[in-house]
Amino acid sequence: MSAKENTAHAAYSRRSTLPPPPPARPAPELFVPDDARCARYWKEFAMLDNVAEHSRMVADVATFLARRAVKTGMDVDVPTVRASALLHDLAKTYCIRHGGNHSQLGGAWVMELTGNPVIASGVTHHVYWPFDLDLPRYFPPLAVLYADKRVNHNRLVSIEDRFDDLIVRYGIPLNIQDSINETKRQALELEQLLCDTLEVDLNACDFDSGRLV
Repeated sequence: MSAKENTAHAAYSRRSTLPPPPPARPAPELFVPDDARCARYWKEFAMLDNVAEHSRMVADVATFLARRAVKTGMDVDVPTVRASALLHDLAKTYCIRHGGNHSQLGGAWVMELTGNPVIASGVTHHVYWPFDLDLPRYFPPLAVLYADKRVNHNRLVSIEDRFDDLIVRYGIPLNIQDSINETKRQALELEQLLCDTLEVDLNACDFDSGRLV
């Protein structure tokens, strides 16, 4: 198996056999970086401009989800979700250049930078969530995961289009596509759960102003 195939296979892991983590809930004592601080982190880690643009769009989608969650009465801290989304690809540029798992490395970096496990969990698990899709317990990482699946480079796309492009762009071989399809299945399940819980059709929203399109 080539290095590219190994990286793709590692990134799309299946469900964990470990106990689920504690609830990802806001706490006033946890540091939450604002947009300006996150942009400084991008510069510190030499993030490519196109990765930064993608991260801003993912953050806009995740922020929309968080605001809708608050309106429905969920205990969600919007700045925490936004920071996690802004930082979800912090290690992407490094791993493009040197190899490695960008979600795991990025989660470790973000934990060290912020000391905030809720923000770090959204970075670590933005590719695949290996536990039950429990929105009340794990809204921040699940929001970041979903938001990332709706942004292809710098364009808002459907989950179907996002995964079709992924397979073509990376030349994913057939023996790896089962893992990709499992990640797609999870994303579609999460999308339906979010639509039902937040009472909005997420495929009819521009995620910028909240208007339906």
